[in-house]
Amino acid sequence: MDSLELLLNRHSCAKLSDPAPAGKVLENIYLAGLKAPDHGDLRPWRFIEIQGEGLDKLTEIFVEATQATGGNVDKAKQMAYRAPMIIVAIASCTEHPKVPETEQLLSAGCAVHAMQMAALAQGFNGIWRSGGVSYDPLVKEKLGLSDKEQIVGFLYLGTPAAKPIQKKAYTISDFVTSLV
Repeated sequence: MDSLELLLNRHSCAKLSDPAPAGKVLENIYLAGLKAPDHGDLRPWRFIEIQGEGLDKLTEIFVEATQATGGNVDKAKQMAYRAPMIIVAIASCTEHPKVPETEQLLSAGCAVHAMQMAALAQGFNGIWRSGGVSYDPLVKEKLGLSDKEQIVGFLYLGTPAAKPIQKKAYTISDFVTSLV
């Protein structure tokens, strides 16, 4: 698939199965993320790779956080098992005189997008999820985040287990104006 076709046909895949990306394919996924736009070369991100028994540990964290907030525990028990691999994307912003936190968060988001596109380009796919667990202080604590770090999202990766849903076609003029 060429680059333009990949971008124009980007889609998430919520139904993922084994195998997960590994070896050179996984290395390429991380390398794509490290090429994200990054004003000031701050590298304001880091990642936690979770698979195998790690998915069980993540489930325990999700369940504990959900119980504390009175959420749906049954749903929390299933969340980590939606894919064979999850990469937790973390924004590690630092104070910088020329690069505000917003730019650093956007950079971390660009890294996640690049990683998902690299997975798709190599025959895998994923879905970028967030939700309440992304902002939960207990989840952040259990994953070892500092007070200044934020979870940008959970990138679920694996082999597509269903045909992707065709995305809606958009009209460019609905989103683009000109300054005249």
